[in-house]
Amino acid sequence: MAKRKIKFVCQECGYESPKWMGKCPGCHQWNTLVEEAAMTGGGNSRHIFQTNSQTSAKPEKITAIKSEKEPRMTTDMPELNRVLGGGIVPGSLVLIGGDPGIGKSTLLLQVSAQIADKELPVLYISGEESSRQTKLRAERLDIRSDELYVLSETNLQDVITQIEQIDPKFVVIDSIQTIFKEDITSAPGSVSQVRECTSQLMRIAKSKGIPIFIVGHVTKEGSIAGPRLLEHMVDSVLYFEGERHHTFRILRSVKNRFGSTHEMGIFEMKEKGLEEVLNPSEIFLEERSQGAAGSIVVASMEGTRPVLVEIQALISPTSFGNPRRMATGLDTSRVPLLMAVLEKRAGLLLQNQDAYIKVAGGVKLDEPAIDLAVALSIASSFREQVSNGDDVVVGEVGLTGEVRRVARIEQRVQEAAKLGFKRVIIPKKNLEGWTPPSSIEVVGVSTVQEAMQVTLGDR
Repeated sequence: MAKRKIKFVCQECGYESPKWMGKCPGCHQWNTLVEEAAMTGGGNSRHIFQTNSQTSAKPEKITAIKSEKEPRMTTDMPELNRVLGGGIVPGSLVLIGGDPGIGKSTLLLQVSAQIADKELPVLYISGEESSRQTKLRAERLDIRSDELYVLSETNLQDVITQIEQIDPKFVVIDSIQTIFKEDITSAPGSVSQVRECTSQLMRIAKSKGIPIFIVGHVTKEGSIAGPRLLEHMVDSVLYFEGERHHTFRILRSVKNRFGSTHEMGIFEMKEKGLEEVLNPSEIFLEERSQGAAGSIVVASMEGTRPVLVEIQALISPTSFGNPRRMATGLDTSRVPLLMAVLEKRAGLLLQNQDAYIKVAGGVKLDEPAIDLAVALSIASSFREQVSNGDDVVVGEVGLTGEVRRVARIEQRVQEAAKLGFKRVIIPKKNLEGWTPPSSIEVVGVSTVQEAMQVTLGDR
């Protein structure tokens, strides 16, 4: 007879403790330890780790292993194919996270229909909706395919049975927090359930060569709910982002074993579902104000794609003892750092000024190549000087006021030229080793002061 005992498991990092604690020693979060029942001294869970010695894998020399390029399964969404590195890899396990109502289920239902239209069986498993509710969404998206199978089930063993019977070429699990394994006593969505269910699905994906997409809930901080181990187990992690008050959605890759990380795809939510935005730079710049101080266009790299985005700054005298520093769409800690550089190296008195920085369009930028554009937008707003509307700025700013080189300068300049900009300001070190396009003027700068003279002029 198996002996039961109680343990407390952190719902954030998976730390286990024999007694309850207010603060988790693993991730230092408060009130995350939840009571679960553990099985010891028997139980039927030991068979999971038993293997047949006759069929177990043996080590091979790396030179003797045949390397075969596995064909990818492409969808009718080039944006999704590019984020995944060229298409869906057979046998891959992909995790998609995002806020509630952002469009994760809609995206995966559209992808499932596109694959089913190619006469490939697809199994869509919903643990949150009934089959009738999924049918209602499919009718709204005008999805009609005989190869698309819908299953409303949360028991992992029943899910595995249906996968073996149907033998699909593509599987969607919506969501992993609703799936449970019977021999684990904890509730669905707990660390133990999520870890074991994902591990079982990974074995199925690798052994049968079936790509499986699983949906993961996110916490209020925006990270995938459950143990951090979940993101390490899967092959790719995609985040579906967007503002509720905007129609645009951003699919961002933060982990990809089969392609580039930090790749980005842009979609627009419409009545008939999600549609791709093939030229996001035009979307982000279409509402740009002309002749306004504090506006600078930057060429940022999102994975392998250059994107032109407007950075806006508003500098105003503070009425408090401590001036405010607020930023939307970029790292807030970069704003006081760049303002300190401008005050020390460029002579701008900003210590009694409130600063509000925003990346227009709802996109988030996190690369250092946007430093120069942020600094120039702050200087433009503080001086009330309007920059040239045909300029694009790229560069990283150091603490001594120098402008450092950035990666992939050719793609950034070509994107600016394609959209009709007349001049691009880049680090002087980036002028070496390539030939700029003849349709755009390229100006190299070495310091922040020099960049301010080029874009804003002397005062």
